[in-house]
This record gives sequence, structure tokens and C-alpha cells, in this order.
Amino acid sequence: MTTLDKPAAAVAAPAAAPADRPVRRELGVANVLSHGFLLFWSALTVLPLLWMFLSSFKSNTEILADPWGLPAELRLDNWVRAWNGAHIGQYFLNSLLVVAGSVTLTMLMGAAAAYVFARYEFRGKQVVYYLFVGGLMFPVFLALVPLFFVVRNAGLFGTWTGLVLVYAAYSLPFTVFFLTAFFRTLPTSIAEAAMVDGCGHFRLFFQVMLPMARPGLISVAIFNFLSHWNQFLLPQVLMQGDESKWVLAQGLAALSVNQGYAGDYAQLFAGLTIAVVPVLLVYVAFQRQVQSGLTAGQLK
Repeated sequence: MTTLDKPAAAVAAPAAAPADRPVRRELGVANVLSHGFLLFWSALTVLPLLWMFLSSFKSNTEILADPWGLPAELRLDNWVRAWNGAHIGQYFLNSLLVVAGSVTLTMLMGAAAAYVFARYEFRGKQVVYYLFVGGLMFPVFLALVPLFFVVRNAGLFGTWTGLVLVYAAYSLPFTVFFLTAFFRTLPTSIAEAAMVDGCGHFRLFFQVMLPMARPGLISVAIFNFLSHWNQFLLPQVLMQGDESKWVLAQGLAALSVNQGYAGDYAQLFAGLTIAVVPVLLVYVAFQRQVQSGLTAGQLK
């Protein structure tokens, strides 16, 4: 068979090969650079946490003399002193109660509002929805002064109830925005079948739609948990006075200031580690649910 008798694809294939090599080379360079940047960013994130964790088991002499070395022994008394002596245990439990209440209230109200926006039609729907979404662009710094007077006039200043309500209010815009898009991806045939079988609106929401939206609910709940747990500005403004009601962020700030002058860095690192460990455990335990919740709406 001559060259003229060969198929056109067979003749054109060798000519296309040189053109593919530069593209592949560019893609390979881009992959190396992207992976190198990710490794560098991971090191910047992980190494300080690892250094803090190791320093929580050292003595103050070891921290000052050899800050980058390993501890000679595991001094668990640093954690005990931070938990009891610095009242980190009390602040930890306070934060746990506040965050549990605020996340529960945020998810209940946000899921209900998002479901209505996604499944029902009513006059003024878009206006109300964009009011919720507009809250994402409103920085909390601009509302501190009026928020202080509103909470004080309501008799909730210095109380966990006031802090829970404020946390929930500032988490609703993101929760409604995310869950509205997620509820729209759920199949309407199941909801219609449940309505035909006599299921009411409330039962449809709690027993049918919420279980179907579980990946999205878990993702938003974790984001809200991390945001509320790490919140410092709002409790600093709204929880002044009684130290027994402080949350963990306030306690760590006070511990940092006090130990900066006292020189007990081992207790300070132990307190910081106690605050970071719950966040890491939550992320490690639910990282797959977070990823599936973020991508479920795009895959359906």
C-alpha cells in the first residue's frame, strides 16, 4: 500500500504529534508549579501548629533555650495548669454551649428559610432573598456600636442568650444563600409524591427534604461551627464583665496577655493547643462530608 492509499487519519497523525508535545510540556510545568505551591502552603500551615503542639509539652526553659527541639519528656502538667489554673476548661465549656446553641438555631432557621425560597413562589420573594444575601457584604465592624446598644437595651448584654442570637443572625446570610442553591438541586418528584400521599408541608420539610439535604446541611454546619468557635470580636464587645461567662477566644486573649508578662509560655501553648484540637478533630472527622456537600449541587 502506498502513502496515497493510506487513510487520512493515519497520514495526519504523525504531523499532530509535535504540536502536542509543547502542550504536554506546559501542562507538566504547570502541575509541578501548582503542586509545589500547595506543598509550600501546607508547610506554612502545618509547621506552626506542630511547633505549638510540641511546645505545649516542654518546660519554659526548653522553650527559651531550644525552641525548635523536641521535648525531653511529655509534661502533661502544662495542660492541667492551663485547664484549671488559667480557667481554660471553664471557657472551653462556655464556648461549647454557646456554639452548640448558635449552630442549632442557625441551621434550623436557615434551612427553613432556604427551603421556602427554593420551593415556593410568593410576592416579594426575590426582594427578601436578596436582603438575606446582602448580609454577606455587610462587615461586622460597622455594626458593633448599634449592636452593642440593641443588645444592652434588650437586657441581653453579658449573657449567653444574647451571644447565641447575634451569632445566629450573622450566620444566616451564608446559610440561606448556600442551602437555597442546594435545595433547588433536589428532585421535585419525591416531594410531589409525598404530597400526593398526604404529607403536609411541615412533615415534608422535616421528614423528606431535610434528610435528602443532609450533605449540604453538614457542610454548612461545619462552616458555622468553625466561624462561631473562632469568633473573638463579638464576644469581646458583648460579653464584658463577668469572666466566668467568657468564651474560649476571650480566655485565650487574657491568657496570652498575662503569660506574656509572667513568662509561663508552656501554659500558654497548652491553652492554645486545647483550643485548636476540637477544630482539627471536627475537620478530620467530617472532611468527606464537607467535600461531598460542596460538590453535590454541581453533580446533580
